[in-house]
Amino acid sequence: MHVHVLGCHGPWPCANGATSGYLMEHEGKYILVDCGSGVLGKLMAICDPAKLEGILLSHLHFDHASDLMVLRYYLEKMGKTLKIYIPGEDHSPLRDLLCAPAFEVIPYSGRISMAGLEIAVYPVRHPVPCRAMRFEDGEKIFVYTGDTNDCPGLADFAKDADAILADAAFLQAEWNEKLPHMSAVGAAQLAKDAGAKKLYLTHLPVSHAPETLEKEAKEIFADASSVKPGLVIAL
Repeated sequence: MHVHVLGCHGPWPCANGATSGYLMEHEGKYILVDCGSGVLGKLMAICDPAKLEGILLSHLHFDHASDLMVLRYYLEKMGKTLKIYIPGEDHSPLRDLLCAPAFEVIPYSGRISMAGLEIAVYPVRHPVPCRAMRFEDGEKIFVYTGDTNDCPGLADFAKDADAILADAAFLQAEWNEKLPHMSAVGAAQLAKDAGAKKLYLTHLPVSHAPETLEKEAKEIFADASSVKPGLVIAL
């Protein structure tokens, strides 16, 4: 199992960057997880989007889904329809835009088997419905938190993960429990509580150097690092 980081900033990208987008690769097959601003071009450098097994959206905020509107043009040109999984209780305007021939929209319900992976989802704490995701290939476990603040039960959902890709949008001095994202410290505490082997920080704010967030996380969980577009996480 490999995870290609296509974009990692939020809620807008840095210069030449992209917001949230991650490409899961397993047994020569690909699943796209989130598709924010700038993600599509980076995806095309790795694989043909029309050959994806499917798309998993953590939620329908624009920094996680805006490039789907452009991907739609490509899929329609290719005569291809992709399955796209979303939180079913979200009825935002973006959901209406996904109701097009290019997409078969499927609400999350139970486990998903795709590309040789078993995928479970968990509702997390964000202003709109959002899902964390757990990917298992029979040997390794990878967990993506989506966007969340501290969330009861999330550590149990991520238990024994080989790697956690976690929302880390704030320094601890900026963070409070009413915000829509975790701090780097919160992400580190999640990894520690879950018994994870490795922590990757994402949803990085352009306003802070990644090293600053890493430093705070490492005080709680030593094996923590931030991601950047082009990074490949091998499990």
